[in-house]
Amino acid sequence: MSWYDTQAAALVPRYEAVPPAALHGWWRDLLPASPGAVLDIGAGSGRDAAWFATLGHAVVAAEPSSAMRQQGQRLHPDPRIRWTADALPELAGLLQSGLSFDAVLLSAVWQHVPPLQRARAFRKICTLLKPGGLLVLTLRQGPAPVGSGMHPVSLGEIEALARDHGLMPVRQMALPDQQGRPEVSWTGVALRLPDDGTGALPLLRHVILNDAKSTTYKLGLLRALLRAADGAAGLAEPRGEAEMVLPLGLLALNWLRLYRPLVAAGLPQAPNNAGPEGLGFAGSGFRALLAGTATEADLRIGSRLGGAAAKAVHAALGEAARTIARMPALYMTYPQGGPILPVQRSRPGSAPEALLLDGAYLRSFGSVRVPLHLWRALQRFAAWVEPALVAEWTRLMGDYARRMAQVFDTGAAAAAMRWAEPERDVALSRRLALGLLESGAPLRCAWTGRALVSATLDIDHLFPWSAWPCGDLWNLLPAHREVNQRLKRDRLPSAPILAAAEARILGWWQAAYLQANDRLLPVRFGHEARASLRGLGAGRGECCNPEQVFAAVGLQRLRLHQDQQVPEWTMPRDSREGL
Repeated sequence: MSWYDTQAAALVPRYEAVPPAALHGWWRDLLPASPGAVLDIGAGSGRDAAWFATLGHAVVAAEPSSAMRQQGQRLHPDPRIRWTADALPELAGLLQSGLSFDAVLLSAVWQHVPPLQRARAFRKICTLLKPGGLLVLTLRQGPAPVGSGMHPVSLGEIEALARDHGLMPVRQMALPDQQGRPEVSWTGVALRLPDDGTGALPLLRHVILNDAKSTTYKLGLLRALLRAADGAAGLAEPRGEAEMVLPLGLLALNWLRLYRPLVAAGLPQAPNNAGPEGLGFAGSGFRALLAGTATEADLRIGSRLGGAAAKAVHAALGEAARTIARMPALYMTYPQGGPILPVQRSRPGSAPEALLLDGAYLRSFGSVRVPLHLWRALQRFAAWVEPALVAEWTRLMGDYARRMAQVFDTGAAAAAMRWAEPERDVALSRRLALGLLESGAPLRCAWTGRALVSATLDIDHLFPWSAWPCGDLWNLLPAHREVNQRLKRDRLPSAPILAAAEARILGWWQAAYLQANDRLLPVRFGHEARASLRGLGAGRGECCNPEQVFAAVGLQRLRLHQDQQVPEWTMPRDSREGL
């Protein structure tokens, strides 16, 4: 990208002089009619990204040249555009973000990808497409400027890559050069992904419905993995091009949260079992959890435990990790053979007097390798996959009960199968906000900037609880009661509202959590953000950079809006003025 960094001052005015509506008119009608998510790879000056934003789309602009990126952010400061330094063929940050897109544009970009890296780059682009998603490329013909790092391209190569990855050609067009260079011409190609294109959903269906099961363990492992994909994806790390690696302790933690209410209710998990007897993971640690040594609130990332609770949880995690490795992970295989979720166990050591349930501790139990296509399918389709898992798990338990001539209480099963979300508890954040008011520090509504007093103070979930139950500190903000209860309610803040609130949110995080007298609050803030938000890295440090956390919040906002269709809140002008 050094050529673009040095040439940015000359290139940006030339790019900006080309009207994007004219440049992309040949495929404009293929864009989603309703606002969607668009990825602009090699976004340059941000011209096209800004055009997409004016059409109502949420845009991620990937531009590896820092000089071009800075110019683009200056020229097009639209809050609907999220900028990233991602580049082909890696796209590591985008792949880890969990985002997927209705359309991906590579305008005047493909010639910069070295030929030997193109198959890899194309595969990663396809991974980012939604089912039915559109991929648009323009292919350059003509001499390349010296030092620009361009390589020859061909339509035949794109057609072959499309066939290999299951994309269907939609449109092809010969295009003139919009900068008037007679020696340069272009070919436009539009391709569409007709379905999920990965095989992940058939694979899930195979395991859930067809795979032989002597216990509920395979379903338990899949559901533990799904809960990690939905709520703790920040602990996943990419390995190579086709896998994500998760802490084995994270799946073991989710396993304990899933199985404890089922076993406590006496629901059978095997054909001859109606309690902890005979269950491989129900050792001394799990039995201590059943006896109430640790609460449900203790079994969450960021919890600090001591004494008997620490020993019980440590032992129970070890028991669950061992069972996962020896049973469902070993016997959950592809139809043609080979493990789907290979496990590598580690020895976490003896039971500590105190422990912190953070990423480093959960990694001490080992790791699980997850195929990237399966991981992304669980992230995108969790709301559809989980009911299938619950239904089959419930059916298995009913079948086991009938074999043992036991009455199967469907109501008790439904209650025990419900995933225990964290408590909707804003007491700590409210106490901190009141403490700031009592000290004379100014406290303002995160959304409107209006000064707050105790009578008008509410603690709002940045992302609504109904869409994504998350009680992490970063997600709890001071808000005017009228805004929280009447205006915003269960909606996502729109991109402009979130952008306008950035300084106030960062100020609240600093004052309430990161500069608090309680030295554990900044540590908790960091651990929670790394676990629930993507793109912050595994990081072994205790705290997170608040600006990076805010950037990750922006990507999570886009993911919730696109994948779950959570409605957005845009504050009416009269409401803004009234507050």
